[in-house]
Amino acid sequence: MVSEYLKQNTAEYHNAAEKLFNSERIFNKTFTLEDYKKIIHSNYLMLLHSEDKIFNSLSQRFSEKLQLNLRRKLPLIQKDLKSLSLENKDAMHVLEIENEHEALGMLYVIEGSTLGGNVIAKQLSKTEGFDDITFHFFGCYQENTGFMWKNFKEVLDSEVHQENYDEVLSGAQKLYTLLLNVH
Repeated sequence: MVSEYLKQNTAEYHNAAEKLFNSERIFNKTFTLEDYKKIIHSNYLMLLHSEDKIFNSLSQRFSEKLQLNLRRKLPLIQKDLKSLSLENKDAMHVLEIENEHEALGMLYVIEGSTLGGNVIAKQLSKTEGFDDITFHFFGCYQENTGFMWKNFKEVLDSEVHQENYDEVLSGAQKLYTLLLNVH
């Protein structure tokens, strides 16, 4: 299954992102508002440079099966930027998407961040200093987070064949690299 292949082969990127964003501090309640601003800003830049390109690279078949209209995150994270008094930026990085499989790999990273973001939002809502924060991006699916992730994985695993695993992985690696390098 391609979802397991991606999980195994992107673990080092996932760990690097957790380290970059001081994720361990979320769970020991030492995560600060500045840490939160950094993670929101980086995710915003990642989405700014990728979301439209990813969605435009996916066929109508994937658009319907994945309910892409429900998966747009850029407008949500822009609300977070505004509430945190962070400024919008213009897209300055060039992200090349070679094919639909790479786009699916990139979407894997975004949907995975949503899954993790739900946990982050729950944890931070119990952390001092986050009382007035509205988690538009991290809480985007609310109680449907598990369902949306499961649906995404099922479509990915049923539609992507083994000969395309490396292309999907390439897309995931490209987007993780962008996330880890945008500032």
